[in-house]
Amino acid sequence: MKRRFEKMHGLGNDFVIFDAREAPLEMDEARARALADRRTGIGCDQLIVLEPSDAADVRMRIWNSDGGEVEACGNASRCVALLLGGETTIETAGGLIQGSAHDASATVDMGEPRFGWDEVPIAYPMDTAEMPVGWEELQRPHAVRVGNSHVVFFLEDASGVDLARLGPVVENDPLFPERINVNVAEFRAGGMLVDGVRRTGIDLRVWERGAGLTQACGTGACATAVAAIKYHGKSSPVGVCLPGGMLVIHWQPGETIRMTGPATHVFSGEVEL
Repeated sequence: MKRRFEKMHGLGNDFVIFDAREAPLEMDEARARALADRRTGIGCDQLIVLEPSDAADVRMRIWNSDGGEVEACGNASRCVALLLGGETTIETAGGLIQGSAHDASATVDMGEPRFGWDEVPIAYPMDTAEMPVGWEELQRPHAVRVGNSHVVFFLEDASGVDLARLGPVVENDPLFPERINVNVAEFRAGGMLVDGVRRTGIDLRVWERGAGLTQACGTGACATAVAAIKYHGKSSPVGVCLPGGMLVIHWQPGETIRMTGPATHVFSGEVEL
């Protein structure tokens, strides 16, 4: 059986997208892992399946490259918004997302962030504003849920962290019963130009749960910007610079998070399943 797919990326965070709204597609851990393999499959950070939804224009399901299904993905949400065009609503396991497509980018409303220890979740009650835990130089993170769960470490030199080694240690710590996405960030001296105005700038690297180091992580950028505004007195919007490029995050306490950034269609293809 051959199925058409779209290959897209948001700042280098790449996706294989199947539209299963008319023809159902069975997806499981083994198939997702095989399709995501960059040597023997199509290759991607995350695999996306679009399904019918009773609550939105489309339901988006997401599998990481390790085959695990996850709740949300900001970069994939922008790609799906661009693929569908116009104004759209997207149902995810992490909640409903509003999307708006532009020429070569998209804005998505990621909903409200959550800060409760049981919402992140963490294994036992703990202050999520400054968690009293650490892993070597990664100490006292903020914990935020943005559809999926994140810890954010603000450092003097985020680039010096061996995230390929420490990322999986934090991700798989028993403290996080659903595992965790790991963000290491530093504030950029002098800020960053956002729409021609100098704003707070953050350099960010992310170890994604189930995917490892990627060029960009939309939910990570959202979680980090929210933490910068809530706990470090920064103002919205915030420019978040990842290895693949910049995302602009708007958020005020009590409101939803809006993320704007590029989305790119690379090619269409067919694969034998």
